[in-house]
Amino acid sequence: MRRAHLARLAPCGLNCGGCLAFSGGPVQEAAQSLIRALGPDFAPYAERFTAMNPVFADYPAFARLLEFLGHGSCGGCRQSGCLFQACGVHACIRDKGLDFCFQCDDFPCDAHGLPPALAERWRTNNERMREEGPEAYWLRIKDKPRYP
Repeated sequence: MRRAHLARLAPCGLNCGGCLAFSGGPVQEAAQSLIRALGPDFAPYAERFTAMNPVFADYPAFARLLEFLGHGSCGGCRQSGCLFQACGVHACIRDKGLDFCFQCDDFPCDAHGLPPALAERWRTNNERMREEGPEAYWLRIKDKPRYP
């Protein structure tokens, strides 16, 4: 598997590149594009537009969220470690010198530290990578929404 793809494909099988915190990812790029399109002085316009549509009253909160999304604070699990603090996957595969959990003789195990719903995704993702191969798996998921 090419290293560029590997940087975006987490050992749990999630697409780090699609995460809302991923630097250079589509969420960051879209947020920055919207920030540029609205311009630096949109807030007074939003306040005036509230008379036409009350939804604009929420613009200050939206602007804060948009700024956060446009920041891109993470390089992905393989570079920065998982943003989900309880996740044990990154440390485990690093310690074992593996790229993915399915490559481990102990998979599936309880070292993941994930809550039940995420643990199920982790197990399913790794089983699919084992069946398809990481490259084919990546090609299948790379353009899908990160948050199904």
